[in-house]
Amino acid sequence: MRTASFSSSVFPSLANLRRLLLVALLALGLAACGQQKPTFQNIDVTGGSEFGKDFKLTDHTGKQRTLADFKGKAVVMFFGYTHCPDVCPTTMVEWKTVMEQLGPDADRVQVLFITVDPERDTQALLAQYVPAFDPRFLGMRPADEAALRQLTKDFKVFYAKVPGSSPGNYTVDHSAGSYVFDPEGRLRLFIRHGQGTEPIVKDMKQLLS
Repeated sequence: MRTASFSSSVFPSLANLRRLLLVALLALGLAACGQQKPTFQNIDVTGGSEFGKDFKLTDHTGKQRTLADFKGKAVVMFFGYTHCPDVCPTTMVEWKTVMEQLGPDADRVQVLFITVDPERDTQALLAQYVPAFDPRFLGMRPADEAALRQLTKDFKVFYAKVPGSSPGNYTVDHSAGSYVFDPEGRLRLFIRHGQGTEPIVKDMKQLLS
């Protein structure tokens, strides 16, 4: 009786199977490499459920804004006040320089200056102060003190009024860093104050890539 013979083209040899398996494993490895978590210069807060997810504020033109208004842009949130003598203007100048160094990518970044002193920082004052650093920057105000307390609680931002020589002559101690959402609206970074622009530019380019 003749035994049946089968073509190797239908049933690959053991060596061919090993080669196919090796190619499949290599492909999986390359895919995994493509999904590696980015390494940021600043503090990565991706997936941090303890941080705020959204906001509802009025910008210096009088328009109500939420995070959804800036879909497709990286959104920078800095909490400060216009009477701030040092940290706030320094930070705003730093972000102005970052925007310049980003070149065309800067059009995909929205910097928000959120006042922690709505008592003095009127819409008119914010409209004068914030765009002076960059016309694309927006000054933002909470609806009232209760809204400010809730917002700063959501984003774990500290602020406290420090009495001065008169009731209207006070300062406000506050957190000095900035938060950054990616273009998909996910909170990704906490930017440390006073580090210079180079690490910020690198991180922003990663978020925008």
